[in-house]
Amino acid sequence: MDMPRDDIETLNAWDGDNVLHPWAGSGDFRDRSRLLVEDAKGIHVTTADGKRLIDGPGGMWCVQIGYGRDEIGQAMAEQATKLGYYSPFSNSNSTAAQLAHEIAKRTPGDLNTVFFSTGGSEAVDSAIRFVHFRNNVLGKRQKKKIISRQMAYHGSTYLSASLCGKPRDKNWFDTAEDMVHLLPDVNPYRRAEGQTEAEFLDEKVADLENAILEIGPDNTAGFIAEPILASGGVVIPPAGYHKRCLEICRKYDVLYISDEVVTGFGRLGHWFASEPVFDIVPDIITCAKGLTSGYAPMGATIISDRLLDSITQASDEAVFSNGFTYSGHPVCAAAALKNMEIIEREGILEHVRAVSPHFLERLHALGDLPIVGNTRGMGLVGCVECVTDKTTKSQLEMDYTVGGLIDDHCRELGLMLRPLYSMCVFSPPLIITESQIDQMFDILEKGIRLASDDLVRQGLWKPAA
Repeated sequence: MDMPRDDIETLNAWDGDNVLHPWAGSGDFRDRSRLLVEDAKGIHVTTADGKRLIDGPGGMWCVQIGYGRDEIGQAMAEQATKLGYYSPFSNSNSTAAQLAHEIAKRTPGDLNTVFFSTGGSEAVDSAIRFVHFRNNVLGKRQKKKIISRQMAYHGSTYLSASLCGKPRDKNWFDTAEDMVHLLPDVNPYRRAEGQTEAEFLDEKVADLENAILEIGPDNTAGFIAEPILASGGVVIPPAGYHKRCLEICRKYDVLYISDEVVTGFGRLGHWFASEPVFDIVPDIITCAKGLTSGYAPMGATIISDRLLDSITQASDEAVFSNGFTYSGHPVCAAAALKNMEIIEREGILEHVRAVSPHFLERLHALGDLPIVGNTRGMGLVGCVECVTDKTTKSQLEMDYTVGGLIDDHCRELGLMLRPLYSMCVFSPPLIITESQIDQMFDILEKGIRLASDDLVRQGLWKPAA
């Protein structure tokens, strides 16, 4: 087929006419001006018109080892030539088996069994289906309610989307509302005036226990939580939150699902953040994204031996009738194995721990800008939140556009961000150096200043005197 790679206008037309993009607004269904990214190397992407940009979001929180890794391409090609596909329903495959073993070696506690999917949404979906399946086998058919949180994001399948707590994502969709209970926001920045962080922590833990008691422990199946609420604005709950929530779950026989789709595979400097960072050993961990560094679509649901053993003891006839055509796909598994090999061989986890203090120092320095209300981050993930007034923490009236405005300026200067309303979030490839961190934040600071000037000129914002 002829590919007019130099004809940007034609490619943009095809994109606008023939591709429905994720999260596309109805007014933008036929948008013919989207950025075409055609090449990438290291931490940079290159657009169709030749512009080189630092990839601030690291793809979609996922390009851990950076772009252009020939080793991964070669591993995938070799596997595709040898065995491009097998049926996971009736057979097994050595590459997927090896990957499951390598993952299990790095998980906390007795989380040793891996169910493969093609992404994070399916991983979360499968986790919930497994929890329901187990309760059915154990004769607890009424124990089905799942507790999630406001501003949480857990996926886009019907089931995983029902667990999400970002209200604007649900404006136009139906979800299984009767299956989910959402807890109030856990963002310390939004706590009540005069409330200490310790008091806020007590309140948030009490929110969980009160919800379980309100629903009824016999009706509450699980609590799902991202260690850091990533798409919700890099919200970091107060220290000790996850450990205390796990204790509440244990008290009432509620399973704890740690959604590590973003934090897994190095984002916080560890294979999984649950135990080394947050001091918990959950019942189930979900992961994706960094599992292959975005080189191939793959997700995983990692389940405690204790949970599986309880099913085996209760029945030898129950069938976990949940699966996907591409579960444990050998080419994806080959990409994941090579990705993990590179992370280990190059000391990337140690590198993240080494450069994170500098990353966070530069991030928090942006808090001095007049329009910036809050900066927050951990490891190599961060967020800048803009507000109308720092004292009242009031949201900008133009919050739908301010993040995009900052992103537009940053792109002109050589940096791509991920705008979320009045916030800009970023999670660069984990191989980023300190000098590249400085370059990224220098551009971001200039982009925020330029966007602030635009807002003042348009009469949309006035800095405090």
